[in-house]
Amino acid sequence: MSQIVRRASCACGTVRCEGVGTPIMSGICYCSDCQEGGRTIEALPGAPRVRDADGGTPLLTYRDDRFRCVSGSDMLVAYKISDRAPTRRMVASCCNSGMFLKFEPGFWVSSYRLRYSGELPPIEMRNQTRDRRAETDIPSDAPSFSRFPMRLYAKLIRARIEMLIGL
Repeated sequence: MSQIVRRASCACGTVRCEGVGTPIMSGICYCSDCQEGGRTIEALPGAPRVRDADGGTPLLTYRDDRFRCVSGSDMLVAYKISDRAPTRRMVASCCNSGMFLKFEPGFWVSSYRLRYSGELPPIEMRNQTRDRRAETDIPSDAPSFSRFPMRLYAKLIRARIEMLIGL
């Protein structure tokens, strides 16, 4: 049985990444870190958007063993919103495209959904909506949570178990 391979690339095509199989989650995060990280990336010269118009950051989250950079990894530069931040946001320095973020010591990669082409899974949830600063209503196409929901933690635990047993 073949796995779905989703491909992401920077705006100029130099950096290319791929996610294999079903992502752990397809969601939008409104946490203050994602909003600040997104603003930082989008302020770089010529940088394409990583956030939606309402400030949310659409992400496809994959296990570490199901996500990889297939070309241009030497062009990736890490950005942290503070020295103590557990998350590195990886940006393609060739065109300042935000590609993905890596939470340490986590076993997952959250890749910027706006970097992908082709058919993508529907949005499953919106997280940390209490930090959302938009004046518009939250879209009703997926459940919204004011914090990180238990549903998300359950998905991460399941993914970790599957990773450990080789599924």
